[in-house]
Amino acid sequence: MGRKIRQSAAGFTLIELMIVVAIVGVLAILAGFGVRRYIANAKTAEARNSLGIIAQDVAAAYEREGSQATVLAVKTSAAFSRHLCASASTTVPSTSAAIAGKKYQSTNADWNVDNAANAGFSCLKFTMDQPQYYMYAYTLSGSSNVGDSFTTTAQGDLNGDGVLSLFQLTGAIGSGYILNVAPNMLEVRPEE
Repeated sequence: MGRKIRQSAAGFTLIELMIVVAIVGVLAILAGFGVRRYIANAKTAEARNSLGIIAQDVAAAYEREGSQATVLAVKTSAAFSRHLCASASTTVPSTSAAIAGKKYQSTNADWNVDNAANAGFSCLKFTMDQPQYYMYAYTLSGSSNVGDSFTTTAQGDLNGDGVLSLFQLTGAIGSGYILNVAPNMLEVRPEE
């Protein structure tokens, strides 16, 4: 009985190889999407962290002791006065073109434009010495009375398409002249 048992040839068939290539392609596409999303998330962390620090600086500036700059008469006193820093006269950087799909390296001069008036980022004592993806602004509504508020924003254009993302944090002076900061940040198109 000379039957020969056919041994299977070593290797893969063309169909098996095509299936493996298709699976690897799908995984590569998914990985690429995940990596892009991770990078965008890492970049948006700059805006979230910076706005949180600016809000802390607003609270610290509000609590600094200040009083009137007049000479007091004998046996009189000056009331303790809290005040919010006046609005920044410009954003840093001054135009969104500086952060359109790229980083901007600010200088101390950018952050201290309002130094003479003790306003804006100079009053808050906020600066950034690392390159930034976002354009920052600080505005005050009112004059440090109950109900008056501040808004700090970061706008970015991570992909350079001209559409800006927006991160915004607000706070207001409540009853008893206590500064309350919003517990959540407004985010519009955060990964734009």
